[in-house]
Amino acid sequence: VQLQAYGGGLVQAGGSLRLSCAASGRPFSRDLMGWFRQAPGKERDFVAAISRTGGSTYYSNSVKGRFIISRDNAKNTVYLQMNSLKPEDTAVYYCASDRNAILTAGPHYSSNQDNYDYWGQGTLVTVSS
Repeated sequence: VQLQAYGGGLVQAGGSLRLSCAASGRPFSRDLMGWFRQAPGKERDFVAAISRTGGSTYYSNSVKGRFIISRDNAKNTVYLQMNSLKPEDTAVYYCASDRNAILTAGPHYSSNQDNYDYWGQGTLVTVSS
């Protein structure tokens, strides 16, 4: 599967952006999908994940209450709605898929980037103060 993330850009603090990640090559309706981010000079960190049905979502503490992950399996697309953005949200955002996750994978499994098989190329989000 190929993943294409887009929707990044420059936004002022307090603003919003919506990232999209389109999957191609095969249907991704059975995949756990996740968003991760890597700030300059830092390691890549977990942001959010969503189960294959969309019934379970998981968030890092730093984005909980501000970001919303969703998916449209008919469109093979996963979204990350980012609200109340802060300068510390500045990073390259990556989407990833895990084809082998069970439906009830849980937050610990879903936040571990080592479990993900395919990665998009990343999209840059810059939040100015």
